[in-house]
Amino acid sequence: MQIVIMALTTVVLIGAAVVVFTRTPDLQAVTLSVYGLLLTLLFVAVQAPDVALSQLAVGTAVVPLMVMLAVRKIAAHRRADRDDR
Repeated sequence: MQIVIMALTTVVLIGAAVVVFTRTPDLQAVTLSVYGLLLTLLFVAVQAPDVALSQLAVGTAVVPLMVMLAVRKIAAHRRADRDDR
């Protein structure tokens, strides 16, 4: 079991680096969702099902959705400003 936890921890660290080094905000929200799923798997492996369920709901679905909505709202606002000029 220790090998599985170490392997998942390594994959989570690599996933975090991918999220940080992704340039496009839209793609970053998608990679953030995948990162949340990786964390969920790690929490299941360390036998923390309550934290895993919270991470699944919040880290995999809600936060990336909020980021996507914010990015789209900012883009729409910038387009509206350009059209007004």
